[in-house]
Amino acid sequence: MTTKVKSYKMLIGGEWREGLSSFEVSNPQDNEVLATVPSATKEEMMEAIEIADRTFQMRDPIPTHERIRILSKVSDYMERDHESFAAIIASEGSKTITEARSEVSRAIQTIRISAEEARRLKGETINFDQNPGSEQRVGYYQRFPMGVVGAITPFNDPLNLVAHKVGPAIAAGNAIIVKPASATPLSALKLAEAFVEAGLPDGYLSVVTGAGREVGDALVTHPAIKMVSFTGGSNAGEAIIKKAGTKKVSMELGSNSPVIVLDDADLSKAVHACCSGAFSAAGQNCIGVQRVFVSRALYPDFIDRFVEATVALRVGDKMDERTDIGPMINEKEAVRVSEWVEEALTMGAQLEVGGRREGAYYSPTILTQVPSGAKVMMEEIFGPVVIVNPVADLDEAIEKSNAVNYGLHAGIFTNDINQAFKAIRKMDVGGIMINDSSDYRIDEMPFGGTKGSGIGREGVRFSIEAMTEQKVVCFHLDD
Repeated sequence: MTTKVKSYKMLIGGEWREGLSSFEVSNPQDNEVLATVPSATKEEMMEAIEIADRTFQMRDPIPTHERIRILSKVSDYMERDHESFAAIIASEGSKTITEARSEVSRAIQTIRISAEEARRLKGETINFDQNPGSEQRVGYYQRFPMGVVGAITPFNDPLNLVAHKVGPAIAAGNAIIVKPASATPLSALKLAEAFVEAGLPDGYLSVVTGAGREVGDALVTHPAIKMVSFTGGSNAGEAIIKKAGTKKVSMELGSNSPVIVLDDADLSKAVHACCSGAFSAAGQNCIGVQRVFVSRALYPDFIDRFVEATVALRVGDKMDERTDIGPMINEKEAVRVSEWVEEALTMGAQLEVGGRREGAYYSPTILTQVPSGAKVMMEEIFGPVVIVNPVADLDEAIEKSNAVNYGLHAGIFTNDINQAFKAIRKMDVGGIMINDSSDYRIDEMPFGGTKGSGIGREGVRFSIEAMTEQKVVCFHLDD
């Protein structure tokens, strides 16, 4: 069945616009063209930024109760259109329809939490009289919106990661410009429709589609952009930091997440969690399980059960509810993953299962005996490949877990609370999940990493705080 190609418009300052040129959005499963989307120019991005800045500067701030109302209406809109949002996510990206439905539910929660946190955006009184000579001074600090936020989002969570930037920005009273991934812009445009329908004043949200090389620099470097919020690869993140200068930045740059399985672990629970954590969204997940370090005593049983669970996964049509794993985002990425696996095999790694590519599909793959110098051991593979290596004890597992320039999430399976707390103290990560894989997150928690995994923390309340400026107020009273 041929899907009718839909022509989309981008949102600039409250106006839906066509572009001078456009690009095609295709389904990675079969390369069928789904839509054409405007390919914005640098000038159009500049216009979007200037409209947002002018809107923010010239009109009174949106009252808190109005921000709450708008965000609540957006979440209601998303709830009513739940299946439509899910179909878009599954069509333009890598997720199965089941995974897409889950993402929509999370995005709804992200927007609802944003509405709740708008109510809780508060300051604090300051005891100025703690300083001798300041007995006649009283005051407080208050958080104010900072202005225009620039957001750049990736393809792997095309709705919820946009919601994680737009929701907090609006809750804080800012304007925001979103540049979504060119592979998956339709989800962001659908979310923009929800904000327009909810009555967000014109100018507070623009979704500008197009190539990063054309519009990205303008978004990052324009003086009206007060903060850049980026989720994506480390190389792009480092380039943005250099160009942004003294702007505030929030960076989530991926990971190479470890999971430790000790000999007292619940084996069935560990296998199930690691299998799901490694292969959901075809492995294209920044907190997905990539390296598993298993106690030598448990290692043979773990491998047998892990291979059995992996073989049972169904790879196929994303829209089939029985499918567990769909394609990668494009064939180029699947080829790259294949090359990384082949490099590891030539260096002495053992292929336990998988290692096959067909177009954009790459079969769920388990590697063992992977040497430390292999690229798949040191870098983020962002594909359905997981390494399982034995370790003598927790100390060795922690040492190997920390031996990469990433530190987003980790997991550990153990029933020994002392071992768990040792891992908590010594693992260099932003989050550690006990008796869960690294692939666990709720949208309210602080989310971010150490080392090359990024700068700052997302999670709705923490993003709102980052997207505001503290202002101190002090009154010098008369006697």
